[in-house]
Amino acid sequence: MPYFDYAATTPMCEEALNVYIEASRQFFGNSSSLHDDGERARFLLDSCRERLATFIGGQQEGIYFTSGGTESNLLAIISLAKQKKDEGTHIITTMTEHSSVHTAMSYLEKEGFQITRLPLNSEGLLEISTLKAAIRQDTILVCLQYVNSEIGTIQPVIEAGMMLKQKGILLHCDCVQAFGKIDLHSLIPYVTSLSIASHKIYGPKGVGAAYISPSIPWQPLFPGISHEKGFRGGTVDVPGIAAFIVAAEKVCQSYSLHKEWNLRQRLKEQLAHSRYEWIEADKEHQLPSIIGMRLAGTEGQLIMLKLNEYGFSISTGSACQASIEGGTKAVQAMGFSEEEAKQFFRISFGEETTLAEIDALAKRLLKTSYATMNSMEI
Repeated sequence: MPYFDYAATTPMCEEALNVYIEASRQFFGNSSSLHDDGERARFLLDSCRERLATFIGGQQEGIYFTSGGTESNLLAIISLAKQKKDEGTHIITTMTEHSSVHTAMSYLEKEGFQITRLPLNSEGLLEISTLKAAIRQDTILVCLQYVNSEIGTIQPVIEAGMMLKQKGILLHCDCVQAFGKIDLHSLIPYVTSLSIASHKIYGPKGVGAAYISPSIPWQPLFPGISHEKGFRGGTVDVPGIAAFIVAAEKVCQSYSLHKEWNLRQRLKEQLAHSRYEWIEADKEHQLPSIIGMRLAGTEGQLIMLKLNEYGFSISTGSACQASIEGGTKAVQAMGFSEEEAKQFFRISFGEETTLAEIDALAKRLLKTSYATMNSMEI
């Protein structure tokens, strides 16, 4: 089955699978236990923490392993906000963040915080002037997604971070879609915290990490928990983390997106004279492997179902909000109507995607477009 939903999850690479099996055999001890088996697991865990820090350009002391991007976002955002509450209660984010960030915002609103949710411009980007205008005297935290998971736009987070650092405002950056595709070293000096996930980079599901600058204090969400220095509870998945690090090392060896741009361009050429509308930014602000599209007059869910009948896996947006009606957050934040947003669908590809698969996908999309226009059975 041609798979075009890499933005939702990726298959585990062979290297990560092999390490997971071997680590499960050799390092099965609880890393919090004081006996030799626990010590061996703890040694491997510390080694993984050190290696991940080098991949992002951060400090080992700031790495906290989690169950994935959702937990990393929730814990980092809430822990930082509660620590800064005495200094202010205003938080800024965008309308297009991952569902976990919106969940954190809803929770914080109930705790007395005030949330400002900003729209995007017509290219799917947050304008720095819009962010600057939203800042108040009591603004303590800004939460921005580096790469949008629905349309692949690359937000100006470094520029935002420079401005916010001068004002003493914390910045949390959701880097789940960016890690392994964009070098984070240049971002680290300007963020307070960030989140990453293993299953987006060919590692196992249920593993991720949050990074919080060691110079910034945070307040544990659940007092009394001992794992990961009190950041989260639960026995640490050492084999899963070891596999995550191997996958991360593989994708971080090269940040070239040359192949992805070629695949994107091939699809664009094949669909050049079709009725499909591409929802994208300029090349500088666009991740090539995530493509947002719509077909006027046809719901994206129908496109997805029709392609699935022929073995093609695409999506109608983030898998974490697939059951939510009303279209996608990103498209609506750009000014599209709810009806237009429902016409959205997403194509995303990865390291195993071939030109032949792109050609086959384009052919099926063209047939689908023709059939919907003529009300004929596909």
